[in-house]
Amino acid sequence: MLVWLFGWLGQYYTPFSAVSSLTLRALLAVVTALAFSMMFGGPVIRHLRALKYGQAIRNDGPQSHLAKTGTPTMGGVLILSAIGVSTLLWARLNNPYVWILLVVMVIFGAVGWADDWLKIKYKDPKGLIARKKYFWLSMGALFVGGSLYYIATLQPDINTTREMQDLLIPIFKDWVIPFSAVPFGIGFIIFTYFVINGASNAVNLTDGLDGLAILPVVLVAAGLGAMAYVSGDVRFADYLHVPYIAYNSEVIIVCGSMVGAGLGFLWFNAHPAQVFMGDVGALALGAMLGTIAVMTRQEIAFAIMGGLFVAEALSVMLQVGSYKLRKKRVFRMAPLHHHFEEIGWKETQVVTRFWIIAIILVILGLMTLKLR
Repeated sequence: MLVWLFGWLGQYYTPFSAVSSLTLRALLAVVTALAFSMMFGGPVIRHLRALKYGQAIRNDGPQSHLAKTGTPTMGGVLILSAIGVSTLLWARLNNPYVWILLVVMVIFGAVGWADDWLKIKYKDPKGLIARKKYFWLSMGALFVGGSLYYIATLQPDINTTREMQDLLIPIFKDWVIPFSAVPFGIGFIIFTYFVINGASNAVNLTDGLDGLAILPVVLVAAGLGAMAYVSGDVRFADYLHVPYIAYNSEVIIVCGSMVGAGLGFLWFNAHPAQVFMGDVGALALGAMLGTIAVMTRQEIAFAIMGGLFVAEALSVMLQVGSYKLRKKRVFRMAPLHHHFEEIGWKETQVVTRFWIIAIILVILGLMTLKLR
């Protein structure tokens, strides 16, 4: 929106034309989303508190968490609003990838909002009925898979069409899994479905301690922003042997908005949290990260960078599977962060140590760009 305005003003006063720079707009997106979150964070929290939108805490969780009962939740609305405003201001809105990400944010955010609302209304941590929840999450993921496949088929170069669907194997520059060989994009769409829904639910499972999920989200968004910048620039893409996908150039604006919005939210979500993001934030942010990973064709690198989310999700699957099959638990409590609380780590220790792990994993994920 502002890109067009400043472009027009640049005809009359040259400095305005600097806003056309992708790097500058990405930084402005970070600052705008951060300022929005900081400015409206306090009023949003007061409004949620006035509406008595307090978090319902599960009785079977760590007993120390019972003191958090009533802390305002649904703070993810603040994050998503900041992302939406910043993206609309600084991204080129003729880019289909930008709109796909905004639609994903709305769909998954709406499902999360319904889940949070039912938890608050009925004072029940279960929330939305599972089959309804996963139906709408599945519709959102299939929308992304179908849209990206359709956009890929419109490319004039058959090699570009293939690259926009095939799965890259990090380190080995010539190794790919050829989803483009499967008719009608079925392989690509199914894979996209699992990446997005897996990422969405993994972030949601991680969001169990003050500040635990939001900083890793920020770090992974920054890492994926670097991936988007590389794949959206023909020179860098050629040098680093990654697919050149022009649409990815504007994805960095969305990533910048996620970084700024997340940092602003962390100000209020740090221990002791004044607000929780709730499912409305966690489901949407996870889905957006998964979508960006598919857009950049860096799903495996994303799994490395988001290894903390992967570990949290796997801990739940292992715990449930082990109990059903053997009537024994693998961990003292799942997700994984609760296990460490149960063995004696303080909440702040768990969060800080998990943050350190997240930083290391993002660095390792970024290293795969060069190791080809």
